[in-house]
Amino acid sequence: MCTRREFLTTTVTAAGAALSPRWAHAAPKAMTVVRESSFIKPFDDYFAKTLAMEYEKLTGIKIVYEAVSVGGMLTRLTTVAETKSGPEIVGTNLNWPWLFDQSLVDVSDLATEIGRKIGPWHDNVLDAVVVNKKWKALPWGNIGQLEVYRTDWFKEAGVTKFPDTWEDLLAAGRLLKKKGHPFGFELGHGFGDNHGWLYPLLWSHGGREVDKDGRTVLIDSDETAKAVDFCRRFFKETMLEDVLGWTDVNNNKAYFGEQISCTNNASSILVVAKRDFPEIASVTDHSLNPQGPKGRFHIMQAASHAIMTHAPDHAAAKAFLRWLYDDKQLSRWLAAGEAYYAPFLAAYENHPMWNPEPRYLPYKESLKTTRLHGWPGPPSHAMSESVAKYVLVDMFAKACQGESTKNVIATAAAQLKQIYKAK
Repeated sequence: MCTRREFLTTTVTAAGAALSPRWAHAAPKAMTVVRESSFIKPFDDYFAKTLAMEYEKLTGIKIVYEAVSVGGMLTRLTTVAETKSGPEIVGTNLNWPWLFDQSLVDVSDLATEIGRKIGPWHDNVLDAVVVNKKWKALPWGNIGQLEVYRTDWFKEAGVTKFPDTWEDLLAAGRLLKKKGHPFGFELGHGFGDNHGWLYPLLWSHGGREVDKDGRTVLIDSDETAKAVDFCRRFFKETMLEDVLGWTDVNNNKAYFGEQISCTNNASSILVVAKRDFPEIASVTDHSLNPQGPKGRFHIMQAASHAIMTHAPDHAAAKAFLRWLYDDKQLSRWLAAGEAYYAPFLAAYENHPMWNPEPRYLPYKESLKTTRLHGWPGPPSHAMSESVAKYVLVDMFAKACQGESTKNVIATAAAQLKQIYKAK
């Protein structure tokens, strides 16, 4: 193991800065990393209790780990950016680097370096983190949203393989609901499990929110109407009515309460089931989202790390991220997360992290068909505003509550035109 001085010399030189003894003595005593708390506690614990301690022993720099409650990171990041104070390194999600572009350090040098060593990076993640040709965050992994289902109940209904199309899943859902095992797909104002199936449902029927130009609203189309009509049938014929008010915790609770047989979720259901509900875990499996007439899609939830411009020592922050994204550290942290995060780096396609639990493999496969909210429109403030205002979610939910397809699409179109105008 290298000494602290050797480590600092190597990392700072690699960052393009000359290291002098004066710089080494001026290295920060501590840096804070703030991230949204993972549903996988061993993942957070591994960073706080193992990686942070290792880095402090290696460099003398204490790494403080701040875990923000689930759903609270955007608010925390907004405060940090506005006050220009607080954590030096922050976790980002979705297309947040576009929202906080002016507050984030250009890390293109690190991204290029990491890509050469353990890449290349998946092309589709570039939309989330590259702003005006500059990398404003380093992708960590995708929190995939896939189908989670009870294999035993599906077999009871005569369904031995998870349906490949939405229409076939609808048919299976009818059978399961008759047997007292309805589906439970979130249609409320949560932040992940609603988007995880509604955007892919729209795309798979050929519907789009906005064109590639980021201005032309496309939601009012025959393809969107087909997706809305399908969603209404899917809700009425397969689901609990409660899903209209669900947020992200409700489908997990309903699944563990054995109220539902299928939902759209991250791998956390199986992770928690293996720990607390072993009998349910033994009959739980995952599948890719069904395909529609225009293909199969998944939502991108790119968890990444960025450096705030107010950080007093950018070189030191980059040195830490360079160390964190080295394979020795990256591999161990990913493994601690039990495949909850699917990395956007080609070197990890066949990583040992995938071997212990084959049921997680669809999360890796889903990266190929993963898109950002608002695709094919470019990442933008407007795209985030559409997500924050639940335009797409409410379009589908109102249809499920009885409003006409024509009316819900017209409402969504009006909202989107207001959001995307002159942006």
